[in-house]
Amino acid sequence: MILELEPIFNNIGQELDFQYELDLSELDVSTIRPIEKSAVIRGKVYNRAGVVHLNASASFDYVAPCDRCAEPTTRHFDVPLKHVLVTTLNDEENDDFVLLNGMRYDVDELIREDIILSLPSAYLCRDDCRGVCQYCGKNLNTDSCSCKAPVDPRLAVLAQLLDNNS
Repeated sequence: MILELEPIFNNIGQELDFQYELDLSELDVSTIRPIEKSAVIRGKVYNRAGVVHLNASASFDYVAPCDRCAEPTTRHFDVPLKHVLVTTLNDEENDDFVLLNGMRYDVDELIREDIILSLPSAYLCRDDCRGVCQYCGKNLNTDSCSCKAPVDPRLAVLAQLLDNNS
């Protein structure tokens, strides 16, 4: 979405509300496309005391397999987005501000980047997910298994010693 920002920068107290849907179905995250439906973006750009702020939120559902048990899981995310917009910047390495090249700004890429950065690095179906058995492959959240870890042949003598003491 392209925002026309000249009235905001030129008038202290000026505000611009916006709402739209951003298609993120082509967004690849860890080789999957987890956002099937468009994200709903709601926000406001406003000038307070000569400082132009962009505050928004992105609301979307994230569908992906659990990283431990591989069960498909859906989570809803509401990502807050806060930025300060500037037309000039003394230090271009400063990531605290968004430097604009003109008075028209396409916020889609900024919002897309914020969404990617807000996603968890490990996606779990629930916090206490037990995953799958590494030997038989059973989902340990729903089934139990009687698999025993194989003993390292270098430690087999110690394992026998422990079995004899039991």
